[in-house]
Amino acid sequence: MERTRIFVLLLAVFSLGWLLNSAITNFVYYDAEKQIPLSFAGFSKSPEQLSPSNRVQESQIHVYGDRVVLDIKEATWANFTDTNSMDPYLDQESNSLEIKPKGPDDVKIGDIISYYSSINGSIIVHRVINRGTDDRGIFYIVKGDNNNTKDPEKVRYSQVHGVLVGIIY
Repeated sequence: MERTRIFVLLLAVFSLGWLLNSAITNFVYYDAEKQIPLSFAGFSKSPEQLSPSNRVQESQIHVYGDRVVLDIKEATWANFTDTNSMDPYLDQESNSLEIKPKGPDDVKIGDIISYYSSINGSIIVHRVINRGTDDRGIFYIVKGDNNNTKDPEKVRYSQVHGVLVGIIY
């Protein structure tokens, strides 16, 4: 009789441990480097990240068996050089569609723009992280997603070549 009680008690302890381990493993995410819990699933959210404006409506996307048609007025095709500044979002093999914004207020924080850099004389593709106004008017602060610092110049609307509306991988 005593052996049966010990066996049942050990079985109960083992089962409880197994259930707790399963629950913790399935509901807690770990930081692999630090080996500490990050959050409980369903109880917290990842921090909000800057996202582009929704410029293409569902009614403009037509999917057929043999093709996809995007009804985007005055879209232009763009591809990229391998600078790693927008990794992992964009890379050299990526292609995109962009449109010219209607005016300075049409460029929003979170949008990815291509602009002519007055510093290095080339087209750069980076995300708008802020906007402001000074004595010359509206300007945008931009930064590559994979860069540690913002770009060194205030970008003016006259420098904006386009706003990305689609990335094609």
